[in-house]
Amino acid sequence: MAETYGKVMPVAIEEEMKKSYIDYAMSVIVGRALPDVRDGLKPIHRRILYAMSELNLTPDRPHRKSATIVGDVMGKYHPHGDAAIYDAMVRMAQDFSIRYPLIDGHGNFGSVDGDPPAAMRYTEARLSKIALEMLSDIDKDTVDFIPNFDETLKEPKVLPSRFPNLLVNGSSGIAVGMATNIPPHNLSEVIDGTIMMIENKDVTPEELMKVIKGPDFPTGGIIVGTEGIKEMYTSGRGSIVIRAKAKIEVEHGREKIIINEIPYMVNKAKLIEKIAELVRDKHIEGITDIRDESDRNGIRVVIEIRKDSSAKVILNKLYKHTQMQVTFGAIMLALVDNRPMVLNLRDIIYYYLEHQKDVIVRRTKYELAKARERVHILEGLRIALANLDEVISLIRKSKDVPTAKEGLIKKFNLTDKQAQVILDMRLQRLTALERQKIEEEYKELLQKIEYYEKVLSDEKMVLGIIKEELLAIKEKFKDERRTAIVEDIEEISEEDLIAQEDVVITMTHFGYVKRMPLSGYKSQRRGGKGVNGITTREEDFVEKIFVASTHHVLLFFTNLGNVYRLKAHEVPETSRTAKGTAIVNLINLKPGEKITAVIPIKDFDEANYIVMVTKNGLIKKTLLSEFKAMRKTGIIAINLNPEDELIGVNLANDENEVILATLKGLSIRFKVKDVSPLGRSAKGVKAMSLQKDDRIVAFDMVVDDRDVFIITEKGFGKRTPISEYRLQSRGGKGIITQKITEKTGYVVSLRTVSHKDDIIISTANGMMIRLKVEGIPVTGRNTRGVTLIKLEEEDSVSAVAVVSEEEE
Repeated sequence: MAETYGKVMPVAIEEEMKKSYIDYAMSVIVGRALPDVRDGLKPIHRRILYAMSELNLTPDRPHRKSATIVGDVMGKYHPHGDAAIYDAMVRMAQDFSIRYPLIDGHGNFGSVDGDPPAAMRYTEARLSKIALEMLSDIDKDTVDFIPNFDETLKEPKVLPSRFPNLLVNGSSGIAVGMATNIPPHNLSEVIDGTIMMIENKDVTPEELMKVIKGPDFPTGGIIVGTEGIKEMYTSGRGSIVIRAKAKIEVEHGREKIIINEIPYMVNKAKLIEKIAELVRDKHIEGITDIRDESDRNGIRVVIEIRKDSSAKVILNKLYKHTQMQVTFGAIMLALVDNRPMVLNLRDIIYYYLEHQKDVIVRRTKYELAKARERVHILEGLRIALANLDEVISLIRKSKDVPTAKEGLIKKFNLTDKQAQVILDMRLQRLTALERQKIEEEYKELLQKIEYYEKVLSDEKMVLGIIKEELLAIKEKFKDERRTAIVEDIEEISEEDLIAQEDVVITMTHFGYVKRMPLSGYKSQRRGGKGVNGITTREEDFVEKIFVASTHHVLLFFTNLGNVYRLKAHEVPETSRTAKGTAIVNLINLKPGEKITAVIPIKDFDEANYIVMVTKNGLIKKTLLSEFKAMRKTGIIAINLNPEDELIGVNLANDENEVILATLKGLSIRFKVKDVSPLGRSAKGVKAMSLQKDDRIVAFDMVVDDRDVFIITEKGFGKRTPISEYRLQSRGGKGIITQKITEKTGYVVSLRTVSHKDDIIISTANGMMIRLKVEGIPVTGRNTRGVTLIKLEEEDSVSAVAVVSEEEE
C-alpha cells in the first residue's frame, strides 16, 4: 500500500533561516530583553509583580516563600525556567542593584561581594511599598490585559506605573543586534523633571537637566564630568565615568585610604582581590595592608599606606588600574508601541506622560461608569422610598418574586436592576437615618459624575491630576541623592572632597613635606621652648614653613631653577610629630634637585609677576601667567649660573618694593619696577653687590605700615620700622640690618610683619614656637635683638613663617 504525504512546498533554506531568525530576534526584542518605555519593565519583571499582587503579598502582610511566588509566575504567566524567574526577582530585591527595590526580600538575597542568594526554598518575599505605586488602580481598567501563554488567564500588557520607573530604576538588557543600558536616577529629581514637562510641553533635554542632574546609583560613588550625562540626555547614548568615593586619613603618623562607596555593579570582593594582585605583582608599591571592614551600616575598605609613600599617588594609581573607576556606557533604548527606539531624556518623559494620561482617562471612565451605575440604583431606591406604601402593598399582593418585579417595573417605570435592588432592600433601610444616607450619597455621586465628566473633557485637568499624584509619591518616597556629580577630575580632589581650611605646610632639608591644621599651633610668649613640631632624621632639619589654604596651588621652585606645581591638599596631612612624606613621592624631581622655595597661589590673576632672587644676588621678574599651564615634569623658572641657587620667590607688581637680607646682616631695598620683566628661560639681573663669603638668605615685599622682622641662627630676633630702611638703587651694596656676633649667629630670615601678626619659628631639630609679633621688641637696625626661642645645645633656627591677621 502506497504511503500518502501532505502537500510538499519547496522552500529555500536561506529564506527559511532568515525568516526564522527574524521571528526569533523580534521575540527576544519585544518579549524578553527590552523594557517598555511606559512602565520601565521587561515582561518577566511585570509578571512577577502582577503575580505577587494577585497573591496579595502587600507590604502589610507577611512574607511568603520565594518558591511559591516563582511557581505561581511560572505556572500562570511565564513559561520559562524557574532560575530565570528567581534571578529577576532577586535583582528587584537587592538594594545595591536597584535604586528603589520593588520587592521586600527576607533572607539571603546576595551581596555586593557577588555572593549568590540562598535557594528560593529558603528565602521569602513580598512587594515593597513603592511597588504598590506600580500596580495602583490596575483593577480599574487602566491598562489592557492580554491572554497568558495558554489562554486560561489574563495578564497586564503594561503596569499603570504611577512614577517614571524606566528612569528611576533604570534597566539593562541584551537583545539581538541591540542592547539597552539605562542608569537609575533619583526619584525626586525625575518627578521634578516630569512636572517641568507637564508645565511646559516644549521643554528641552538641556532644560530638564537643570532638575535631573544625572544618574543616581544605589551604591553612590562620584560621576566625573558632565559631558557624558549631557550626551546621554540629548542623544540617548553617552559614556559616564564613575569613581569610588575614597578619603585619606592619618592615624599614628601613617596614611590610609578609606573607600566608602564603590561604582555601580562593581563586585567589592573582586575589587579588593585586584588591588591585592597589583600589590603582589609590584605594579603598585607602598600598600602594606588591605582590610574589608564593611558591615550592615555600609562599605568600608581600609588600605594602609607605607610611611614613606603618598596616599594621593597610590589612590590615583588605584583609579587608573582597578574598578575604582569605571565607565558606564549608557544606551537609552526602550520599546515604544513594541518598536525598539533610542530615546533622549525628553522622549522618555513624553511617552511616560502619554501613558499616564491614558491611565487617568481610563480610570476616570471606569469610575464614571461605576458612579453612574450606583446613581441608577439610588434613583430606584429614592423612587421606592418616595412611594413606600404603594411599593409594600404591591409586593404583598404579588404571588412570587418575578410577579413583584414585573409589577414594580410597570408601575414606577423602573429598570430590571432597580426593581431587583428594591426587592433585595432590607427593612432597616426604611429608617429616617438610612433614607438620609441614601440622599447624601446620591448628591455626592452627582457631584463626582460632574467632576469626572469635566476631567474627561479637559486635558489640563488630567495633567493636573498626574502632577498632584506625582507630588504625593515624591513626598512619600523622596530621599537624598547618593551619587555626587563633579565637573572634572580636578574638582574631585578639591571642592567636593576637601574642606577649605588654613594649614601650616613644612618642608625639611632632606625634602620631607607635610601639612597640619593651623589651629594646632597656639601663640606662646617669647622665650618659650616651643612645641615639638616634627620628628626628623638625625641629620635633617626643618627648612621651610608657610601658611596656605587647602585649595591653594603650591609652586615648588628648586635649586636648579625649575618649578613644579601641586595643590596644597595633595600634601598629605599628618600629626604635629610625624616626619611627613618625601617630596619626591609627590613631584618628579630630577637627580640632585631639591626644593628651595615654595609659594602658595590662590589665583593666577591675583598679581602681575613672580619675583625670584638667587643666592649670588641676581633678581628676576616674570609674568605669573607664564606659570599657569604646567606639565607634571615641571618647567624652567630661571636659568642659573654655575654654583648659583634660587633662594626666594614672591608675588609682586610694579608698585611694590622688595627688601633683601644677607647672611652677614646687610640689606637692600629697591623698587620692583627697577627690574625689567624677563621670560622663564632668562637669567636675571643684579639685585645686590655682595661682599666676599656673603650671600642672600631672604627677601620679602615692603609694606609701609609694617616692620622688618629679623631672626638669627641662635634664636635672636627683633623688629625694626621699615622707615629705617631707605630706598636704594638696584645693585647697591646695602646697609646694616642686624648686628652679627658669635652669640647671635648669622641671619636666617627677614620678613615684613604687622603688629597683629603671629610668627612661627622652626628649629633644625624640629621644635616650633608661635609668637605674637606685638610681643617682640622694636629696636634699631644695628642691634642684635632679644632671645625669641631658647635652643638646646647644637640646635639652631632654620625657618620662619608669618601668620597674618587676614589669614587668621
